[in-house]
Amino acid sequence: MTRDASHEDANWFADEVCIDFPSLAPAIARVRQSFLADERPPTLRAAVELTDREAASGTTVPLDVPVHCTCSECGGRGESWTETCSRCQGGGCELLQHAVHVTVPAGVRNGARFYFTVTPRHNRSTRIELHVIVAAGR
Repeated sequence: MTRDASHEDANWFADEVCIDFPSLAPAIARVRQSFLADERPPTLRAAVELTDREAASGTTVPLDVPVHCTCSECGGRGESWTETCSRCQGGGCELLQHAVHVTVPAGVRNGARFYFTVTPRHNRSTRIELHVIVAAGR
């Protein structure tokens, strides 16, 4: 009886299943955002410190704000194989810093709060609460 080597080779990985497929979480989030416009994105906080002069005349400041992004480790699945993702603790998203330029209007006062939304490409929107701190005497 001869053995068919090519047939055996074809069955080597017959019991292997690849479950590492791209996540649909970003696409589903965009669909939800389109159809459920009333849902508010999660709010995260950031602060900016201005001098008296900047507060009086207004300014544009560069700022890194936290935004929710699909986890780069697990692709948004929250797991890798059967293990919970260590980067996102199974949530499928992580907080990353996103650079923006914020224009603060003239006459802003210490303690003022502004709200804006940041939507990084291919990720869900994150609502930012910006707290203004005016450093007196600076």
